[in-house]
Amino acid sequence: MSRTSTRKVVVTGIGPVTPVGIGVEPFWDALVSGRSGVGKLEGFGTEGLASRIAAQVHDFRVDDHIEPVVSRRMERFAQLAVAAAQLAVADAALDLDESDRSRVGVVIGTGIGGVGAFERETSVLLDRGPGRISPHLVGMMIPNMAAGQVAMRLNVTGPNECTVTACAASGHAIARAVDWIRAGRTDVVLAGGAESAITPLTVAGFCNTRALSTRNQDPEAASRPFDIGRDGFVIGEGSTVLVLEDERVARARGARIYAEVAGYGLSADAHHETAPHPEGAGGAQAMRMALDDAGLAPEAVGYINAHGTSTSLGDIAETIAIRSVFGSCTDELAVSSTKSMTGHLLGAAGATEAAATVLAIARGTLPPTINLDDPDPACDLDHIRNRAREARVEAAITNSFGFGGQNASLAIVARA
Repeated sequence: MSRTSTRKVVVTGIGPVTPVGIGVEPFWDALVSGRSGVGKLEGFGTEGLASRIAAQVHDFRVDDHIEPVVSRRMERFAQLAVAAAQLAVADAALDLDESDRSRVGVVIGTGIGGVGAFERETSVLLDRGPGRISPHLVGMMIPNMAAGQVAMRLNVTGPNECTVTACAASGHAIARAVDWIRAGRTDVVLAGGAESAITPLTVAGFCNTRALSTRNQDPEAASRPFDIGRDGFVIGEGSTVLVLEDERVARARGARIYAEVAGYGLSADAHHETAPHPEGAGGAQAMRMALDDAGLAPEAVGYINAHGTSTSLGDIAETIAIRSVFGSCTDELAVSSTKSMTGHLLGAAGATEAAATVLAIARGTLPPTINLDDPDPACDLDHIRNRAREARVEAAITNSFGFGGQNASLAIVARA
């Protein structure tokens, strides 16, 4: 895959709604300060669950973003997406009344969608019968409704899609948006991910796959990618939406440009339902494709925001993949995992980490991996341990690898 379009895709707005902060400045300040968003799981009883911790968005007030008569018909993941999209549009200073709304697209990825509504209404069905099921169930449950609600709330009528590829979902969403803009189908795309799947059923399912950390007595230290003491990921929730624009359109309206999404790579492990390829083959393929699409040599990349979930197999496989792609340049390459602070936002992870990567390039500071006290010798990279690092990088990679072996890598470069 190599790019043939002359259209460049730039990031002009960022809308994070995350466990470490809502809005660009709170989000970025938390990351560079190394603050964890992980705490005791709240919202339902945790008796019988091996993992009783989570990264939740505690300070989200839906009425600040959506009128109550509408929000009551929306599941939380869609509410978070609408808020993130509104924040991104405001951050981009994008006046939709001055835009051709038919050329503004939306693509929001999610791994699980409205599982909370499914669980609640299943209980209603079993306890009270089918006649008591909410008429809003389907509209709250289906994964594409985050993208649909964003379009309805902002009244934009361009292409509208949902990517559902587990933890790679919003990486795939951004790649899809890049395609639309390069092809001239859209001028602007609101691209990102949304997830709110911290529910009894979902947490129990992840617990029983032994995927989650059980460091219940020390929540803030539980997510520790690449550390020898890691014992699983911390489930999180949130949404991040980016405003992506055709560079010519952005410059014509005088937009502030954070960075360019210069390339992407997509691949499949074709290996296992939940475990990564042990040699990181799929991840390596995605990174090579992203470099090729962006026209970047490996030595041009200065930073990787790793998928880095804090799982035993995943962190090693990603390390192997990075070394296989970057070879002799690897030791000069700074690496961190912001999941150490945000937890794993599942389908929203890719866009949240893309936002962190864009800000790292734009602001000349690389966020750390916190809790990296005793690096695993099998993860022998130049980790940004525990404290942010001042560094100007011109190009970076951010990785998203999902259950099912579906991988997405994005190449992001600085723009003057």
